[in-house]
Amino acid sequence: QVQLVESGGGLVQSGGSLRLSCVFSGRTFRNYALGWFRQAPGKERVFVAGINWSGSTTMYADSVKGRFTISSDSDKNTVFLQMDSLKPEDTAVYYCNAYYDPEGRMEAGGLEWSAGAGYWGQGTQVTVSS
Repeated sequence: QVQLVESGGGLVQSGGSLRLSCVFSGRTFRNYALGWFRQAPGKERVFVAGINWSGSTTMYADSVKGRFTISSDSDKNTVFLQMDSLKPEDTAVYYCNAYYDPEGRMEAGGLEWSAGAGYWGQGTQVTVSS
């Protein structure tokens, strides 16, 4: 059973930065693509960023391109989300997601991230004040 534990959320002013971490355990890290989703109050959970296990391939939602950076440390089975130039509209609960991808579809650019698939962490709240 995959377990994901997020940390690093909090309250920050507009223009500030936060770094989220997600520790993966329970299965073989290299068989999974890791991603971050977020869910604002009253809205659907949406994709933010994704990465393959080695960190060689990344993907971002248009709304965060140029501001957020996803990275991974395969020695520590951990994925990070560095969030810079935060805006009030980034306020949400952020969830780590692990998608079973032994064929390497993420690395090949053929993985479509879905809020209905994979394993989830408990979520961490990010609040950006104006």
